Amino acid sequence: MDYTAKLDDALNRLHEEGRYRTFIDIERKNGQFPHATWRRPDGSEAPITVWCGNDYLGMGQHPAVLAAMHEAIDATGAGSGGTRNISGTTVYHKQLEAELADLHGKEAALLFTSAYIANDATLSTLPKLFPGLIIYSDELNHASMIEGIRRNGGAKRIFKHNDLDDLRAKLEADDPAAPKLIAFESIYSMDGDFGPIKELCDLADEFGALTYIDEVHAVGMYGPRGAGVAERDRLMHRIDIINGTLAKAYGVMGGYIAASEKMCDAVRSYAPGFIFSTSLAPTLAAGATASVAHLKRDQSLREQHQTQAKILKTRLKGLGMPIIDHGTHIVPVIVGDPVHTKQLSDMLLEGYGIYVQPINFPTVPRGTERLRFTPSPVHGPKEMDRLVHAMDELWSHCALNRAEMAG
Repeated sequence: MDYTAKLDDALNRLHEEGRYRTFIDIERKNGQFPHATWRRPDGSEAPITVWCGNDYLGMGQHPAVLAAMHEAIDATGAGSGGTRNISGTTVYHKQLEAELADLHGKEAALLFTSAYIANDATLSTLPKLFPGLIIYSDELNHASMIEGIRRNGGAKRIFKHNDLDDLRAKLEADDPAAPKLIAFESIYSMDGDFGPIKELCDLADEFGALTYIDEVHAVGMYGPRGAGVAERDRLMHRIDIINGTLAKAYGVMGGYIAASEKMCDAVRSYAPGFIFSTSLAPTLAAGATASVAHLKRDQSLREQHQTQAKILKTRLKGLGMPIIDHGTHIVPVIVGDPVHTKQLSDMLLEGYGIYVQPINFPTVPRGTERLRFTPSPVHGPKEMDRLVHAMDELWSHCALNRAEMAG
């Protein structure tokens, strides 16, 4: 077996399809978000504006967050020193879990190193806790949810995206006595659409199922205290397990679940992804705690964020850009071809100093390749004007259609 040749084949397939992903070397500058320095492959540098970051509110540079992190690193050093079971539980971890439990109105919360691991570890562990469990999963759920469900050894049913009739039919076809769980997201990040949370909870009540929601793209940004769409819609009490991230709106790193004390205790005790992972560095936990606490009080950043998204969508629609608008902060502009999407991304970066990563298959279906913009409160009028002007010029230069897509 020529292993190197096999690797070449695999990588060449991505290049031929225009799906090969490249990293660009970015140095973010504290106090200057969303501006950054791009270090080109030839060693030269150029100023850029980042339009595809997930630090949605700019909390990665907030003074309260940085102060908490400086204090923690001065007090404790760099790492946590082990897993949560072996010296890796500190007052910083306990404070953050208490802050998150309070945020979501739950008895407890459990920290993970990322929301991906939180989803994977929890969903792969649940059949151990509920033998015979059937998980009903929305077909557009995140890869971390899919992976956790795929390898948990239990039964699964995939229902059409946001299709309540399809879900009902699958629930009705199974044993009424079997334990069940419905897994879904509050905001699906590629199209920016909402999940029908209330209706999904109604079906769960009717069929005696647990509910599991991924609020990764909503925590910090929706609801009176930033607990997500379920809080905004006053539905948190109807959700059994809430998954969230500390790496997007909260601007730091890590993931978690919030649930009953017994649920968190059981996952903590049975999930290998938790048991065998070194815990978050205390400085990260301290920064995340400060960020969550701040955004519980600061509604202005959430309002600015929504305003920026509305302005960008309105202006791009005015140019006839084929955007998808479901009323969230996600702004996807459909290109529909992987090669053209990559070309547009490269031209924006090299010609205008605008960085937006192309989104291709398998993240989105073939034929729906896109540029996905994430406006934030730190993107000012000048940055917005430059982006809109660049998109207008390049869309004409590439002779792309200007037919608006329905939301």
